Amino acid sequence: MTSSWKYEIIIYWSDEGEAYVAEVPELPGCAADGETYAQALANAEVVIREWIATARELGRPIPEPKGRLLYA
Repeated sequence: MTSSWKYEIIIYWSDEGEAYVAEVPELPGCAADGETYAQALANAEVVIREWIATARELGRPIPEPKGRLLYA
């Protein structure tokens, strides 16, 4: 299932955690992991939906996706 949200997801390997980690920089604290790259991505899509649902329940603002972020 493809997420309708267009947040950037950064996926990298963690030697410490021995798993792929998927972070969503535009949503503070939003991250997931998985044994494979695909699993980390799928888990990230789940936590994005959960992050947004929780923010709505708490009346917190939900950032608009900015698309590709630039890092120096």
